[in-house]
Amino acid sequence: MKIPSLTTIWRLIFSQLILRWRLGSLGRRSIIYKPLMISGSRRIHLGDHTSIREFARLETLDRPDLGFAGTIRIGNRVNIEQGVHIVAHCDIQIDDQVSVAPYCVILDVAHPADDPVAIKIGAMLTNHPTKVHIGAGTLLGAHCTILPNVTIGKGCIIGANSVVNRDIPEYSIAAGAPARVISSFDLEARKWIREPKTNSKNHSGNSA
Repeated sequence: MKIPSLTTIWRLIFSQLILRWRLGSLGRRSIIYKPLMISGSRRIHLGDHTSIREFARLETLDRPDLGFAGTIRIGNRVNIEQGVHIVAHCDIQIDDQVSVAPYCVILDVAHPADDPVAIKIGAMLTNHPTKVHIGAGTLLGAHCTILPNVTIGKGCIIGANSVVNRDIPEYSIAAGAPARVISSFDLEARKWIREPKTNSKNHSGNSA
């Protein structure tokens, strides 16, 4: 049995005794490492045995102009590694046993460029409800970006540096920018089946 370090024990005590009262809820034996940034903390909920490593940023936005506020819900036994950035303007749900590798970005809000002359684009925010849902057991590779209104099914693997802008079916491997499914797990055969490659020449429109 691995004995936790004194640093880990101290962070566990700090998380359970101090951070518990800042968050909406914090499950048993969950641990958050400093330094980190937490904004809108009362709308952030963590399950049991979940860990969030150093330099993470968890932020929920209050949208009184639209009548709602962001919520981040993270399940049990979730591992969120260093430098992960999660921003919710409405609803982000990460189910049990998800692994999020370093420097991923998960957000359900965008900066629409409807009128870039009137105001800086970075100050514009999506003005309608959105969501992100990541299914149980999924692995997000390092430096992934998960964009608004995306559902990733359970048991998926998202390759490093991918940009996910559409739904990914459960038990899929997806990669790229934008991400596409490259393999699917056959539950009966118990093996991964590679998706056929799309021939871009056959989808390029009418030929001259």
